[in-house]
Amino acid sequence: MDYHDNEWGSPVFDDRKHFEFLVLESAQAGLSWITILKKRENYRRAYNGFEPEKVARYGEKKKAALLADAGIIRNRLKIEASINNAKHFLEIQKEFGSFSKYIWSFTMSKKGQCRQITGKWKTLAEIQARTELSDRISADLKKRGFKFLGSIIVYSHLQATGIVNDHLTSCFRYKELVNKDLTQKLNKNK
Repeated sequence: MDYHDNEWGSPVFDDRKHFEFLVLESAQAGLSWITILKKRENYRRAYNGFEPEKVARYGEKKKAALLADAGIIRNRLKIEASINNAKHFLEIQKEFGSFSKYIWSFTMSKKGQCRQITGKWKTLAEIQARTELSDRISADLKKRGFKFLGSIIVYSHLQATGIVNDHLTSCFRYKELVNKDLTQKLNKNK
């Protein structure tokens, strides 16, 4: 409840927070989100506060420690993907100035305004698990070398980080977050 009321769907411009959600969303594949939320602090500890620069340098010793850490999901493919993705995350930062600028660029208006995609859902059954946008971003991330970030995981990331507002129209958060020009916030956070 606290996660929904205070975090989910709030626009994120901080790269470390984006990296955190990428790690957590890919770890969640095949599991419930509540399972990951309960392990979030363990992930934060195990992954050095989600500093992609540190995660990108993880070697075999750290990988073995992560595989032995009962506080996180001990799936070899997911752990290896998180380390691999950290390296490519840094490449995107270098190319675009920040990962945030990269990911938000997929929703830029023709006038260069950063905007949130806003659903107009009345029931949970209407919300999609993936969209053309998440298909496109996932394909681009895969082309850049990312792993374990298919379209459904990417769509979850877009929802969690507020790039997509999928709160129901009856939810108080929907009105708080509804489609505003976010360009200044994007440009302030590098």
